[in-house]
Amino acid sequence: MTNAPLSPPPSRFSSARFYSPAASIGLAAPLVAALVIGFLYPVLRLVALSFSGGTLDHYRRIFAEPLHVDVLLSTVLVALVVTVASLLLGFPVAYLMARLSKGLAMAAAACVFIPLWTSVLIRSYAWVVLLQRNGIVNKLLVETGVTEGPLKLIYTQGAVILAMTHVLMPFMILPIYSALRALPADYVRAARNLGAGPLRAFVAVTLPLSLPGVFAGSVMCFVLALGFYITPALVGGPSSMLMATLIGQQTTVLLDWPFAAALSTVLLAITLLFVLLFRKTLSLSKGLNSVY
Repeated sequence: MTNAPLSPPPSRFSSARFYSPAASIGLAAPLVAALVIGFLYPVLRLVALSFSGGTLDHYRRIFAEPLHVDVLLSTVLVALVVTVASLLLGFPVAYLMARLSKGLAMAAAACVFIPLWTSVLIRSYAWVVLLQRNGIVNKLLVETGVTEGPLKLIYTQGAVILAMTHVLMPFMILPIYSALRALPADYVRAARNLGAGPLRAFVAVTLPLSLPGVFAGSVMCFVLALGFYITPALVGGPSSMLMATLIGQQTTVLLDWPFAAALSTVLLAITLLFVLLFRKTLSLSKGLNSVY
């Protein structure tokens, strides 16, 4: 009886043996072409348009006029506040969903998904109905005697933050829920058996292991908040202008496309900078957790 030669153990790259380099390139070519045509080419055209005339005049104009700098800082500040508010409100919801049974967790997930499937325009108009001068909130405040007359709730920065938090909170809840759901219950049980209380077990075990979900949700909320257009335009009005509103004004009203391209390029650079900072913070967090 002859002994058959032992085959090497399969590796995760073993499937590459079945395809020649030409076949591999052919399989990847449609995806690369779609990425180049649908993303890379428009971005490069946008950046090239911002340097119209071969000068930096459009960028100098952004930082020379206080209005544009104020709008840029206000956009970043609103995005940060919305991200923090979404985290503070969304983490308890995700934690509760992770601790529920499978059936109740599915029902809670449906409650999160249904608003996500609803159009942003409809949700923004709903906040206009709630917060307007004769809206439900003002009527409730007047009828209960909390205020003598209707308050100015709509067309304020607070209304913009409230509406944007409501729209973006599912993007914070779902990544955190996925991270918490994948966390083995034995870890928390072991911490409790070693003498840790519920708060100590949460701070020492649950919270650090949920940080990948927290960072993923924070990145999505922050990036989406930077480019939000519909909700600030409807709920905030002219008094609450963000970068997306300013860019839309430059393209549709003033028809100043090179300056709008410069504004978009600056916003894109800020977005990439914050994404890199989030990734760096996440890597540091993993390093600190590995020490303990």
